[in-house]
Amino acid sequence: MKISCLAGAVALAFSTWSSAQTFTAGEPLATVNEAGEATPMSSNVKVFGSFRFAESCTFDPERNLILAMNAGVPQAMEENDGYVSLINPDGSVHTAKWIGNSRDGLTLNQPLGSAVHDGVLYVADTATVRTFDLASGQPIAAHSAASAGANGLNGIAVAEDGTIYASNTRDPQRVYRIPPDGEASVFIDGSPLMLPNGVAVDNDGNIVVVNIGNNHVMTFNTDSDLVNTEFAAESGNDGIVVTEDGTKYVSSVRYGSISKIVPGEEAEVIAVGIPSAASICYDSVQNQIVIPMNNNNALGFLPLD
Repeated sequence: MKISCLAGAVALAFSTWSSAQTFTAGEPLATVNEAGEATPMSSNVKVFGSFRFAESCTFDPERNLILAMNAGVPQAMEENDGYVSLINPDGSVHTAKWIGNSRDGLTLNQPLGSAVHDGVLYVADTATVRTFDLASGQPIAAHSAASAGANGLNGIAVAEDGTIYASNTRDPQRVYRIPPDGEASVFIDGSPLMLPNGVAVDNDGNIVVVNIGNNHVMTFNTDSDLVNTEFAAESGNDGIVVTEDGTKYVSSVRYGSISKIVPGEEAEVIAVGIPSAASICYDSVQNQIVIPMNNNNALGFLPLD
């Protein structure tokens, strides 16, 4: 009798879940009080955390919020467990699970690289780049690169015209190009890539790529020609951002340093000892580098001069 009741309850729960297909984004931290009223959290309370393997971040200057990608639990344990947190510039939590609050209408397996462009959030998820409306979190589209050989997209960047550039760190070691309304193709294949990871678009529309396998910071034009190579202070690099003045900041996920590369100058180390310094982003309002720290389930904050 107990088994029968349990089975019935599970069947009812599954039926209710499977019939609800409307995507819903999470809300800022709040509760419902005893009177049944929705109550936003007091402004004098700060909450920190909300991460599960934070791999990358990107910044929304309009809302002055950091978007942190969380891979969730390993896919072998549970598929479709990735989510996006909204984080205040001081590191406190705005919305613990914004995209991922509900799985209804959502596929986000293991989000890694991310970028924001023209009101859209772009997220690398296995062999697919998924896009979301930046205002509502609503899923927009899924751009697969599997037919071009991708099996684990990592760093991504978006050009002014909406073209996506995404690295495939493991074999085949490549950077893929995905036009706004077209199929994925190979942009760079093999050398000089050596475990390519972070990708950025510079102020001239060139594509900048960093390797985990060495300390090269490589700039390619849109014809895939290597036009410049700079060098971070250490190898093992994961993240790359390019600021308006052309300065590059590079994070070493293996060795925990942040390199600053001013055009025409050698790299300067501006921070060290950061465990698993992954795919960084630039907060242009507060003028700081934000550093996801992977399995440390944290973000680091580095103010710039």
